[in-house]
Amino acid sequence: MARAKLARKSTSVDMTAMCDVVFLLLNFFIMTTTFKPDEPVAIVTPSSINTALLPDADVILVSIDKNGRVFFDIEGQPQRQKLIQDINDQFKLGLSDAQMINFTMGASVGTDFQHLKNYLSLKSNARKQSPLEKGIPTDSTNNELVSWIEYGRAAQTSNIKQLKYCIKADNETPYPVIRRVLETFKQKNIQHVNLVTNLEAAPEGTAAAEKS
Repeated sequence: MARAKLARKSTSVDMTAMCDVVFLLLNFFIMTTTFKPDEPVAIVTPSSINTALLPDADVILVSIDKNGRVFFDIEGQPQRQKLIQDINDQFKLGLSDAQMINFTMGASVGTDFQHLKNYLSLKSNARKQSPLEKGIPTDSTNNELVSWIEYGRAAQTSNIKQLKYCIKADNETPYPVIRRVLETFKQKNIQHVNLVTNLEAAPEGTAAAEKS
């Protein structure tokens, strides 16, 4: 008895609808994504052969430019939102919702609490030329960096043990400023601090070169 033959069907799939969906999603993400603004100051870091990368999350970063100005930054919008809310409540700064959003969506800050309200009213590009951007005080009589670190740790939403502390200093940063920042971390019982550097090749003939 003869077997019935099945009719052949085309295996081609019309991808027009799928391409339309992909482009619509791509446009949506491009239009709704908020890119992090540039850092307010350019810092030329020293070089090292350390290959460890700076993590993208759970990081408190203290930057110091060549003039000794200190900037504070913390990764993660939920952390930044809680941090600025706690700072505003504790020091009675009277920040508006728009100013707190500017901090949450912005980059590092480099001013004292007295001028923070006006500082956050400026756009990120305008802060670079503003006299308000004179750095966070780290003097022994007025060390506001202590508060930033303290409330930054409190704003950590995940395990605080995962939080990493980094210092990014310029090649020409005066050492006394770096020492004051290190002493500030020590004051908060933070003993392990990472220094941000540029990667360079290990010298030939060394153990590090052979390992690489």
